[in-house]
Amino acid sequence: MLKNLVNIKGKNKGLVLYLDDQCAYSELLPALKAKVSEPALDSDTEVTIHLNKRYCTESQIAELSEIIATNPHLKVVGATSDILTVKESDQLILERQSETYVGIVRSGQIVKAEGDLVVIGDVNPNGRVEAGGSVYVLGRLKGAAHAGTKGNRDAVIAASWLEATQLKIHDELETMTDELSSLSEQPEMECAYLHTNGTIIIDRLQELRFIRPQISTFKGGS
Repeated sequence: MLKNLVNIKGKNKGLVLYLDDQCAYSELLPALKAKVSEPALDSDTEVTIHLNKRYCTESQIAELSEIIATNPHLKVVGATSDILTVKESDQLILERQSETYVGIVRSGQIVKAEGDLVVIGDVNPNGRVEAGGSVYVLGRLKGAAHAGTKGNRDAVIAASWLEATQLKIHDELETMTDELSSLSEQPEMECAYLHTNGTIIIDRLQELRFIRPQISTFKGGS
């Protein structure tokens, strides 16, 4: 029964220990100790603790980490959960809000928003727009754009005419090459998004509803 309270899954960079969130915390400790003592865990590995929907204090996370450390081959590198902290919740609310800028973003000018940023106008070369959420330009994006500045990897950059010199989503940077710039030779609305492989992809704006369906918050209609 104890083994069912702790499950191990391999990731590209180590292991994730998934801890049951329905049992009492006191029941979890011996189950975790038994799991990390298994003979199969005999190679040096980085471990992430996943708490699921259980809330743990810093001292409890430290206690869990100490139990895992009883196996000298395992090194705890972090803990994650499916619970949002108040700070994370507040940040999420900010990122889901939108701000609108009307006018031309001129060379040397920087326009920033905590959430989504809508620019009604052009972004000139050497102009820059930054948003914690997504960036939408109803005009020509000829400067630089940075979406997901607060860590949102699902953020997108969309423009009526995408011919930016530089695109950045979260911490992934793409300097527009001649090959990418050729996409802008035809006045077709385009968007840029972060692929699961970590690269920035440019596609037609019409594909956004399939690429990021969660962006749409509209209810009703057909």
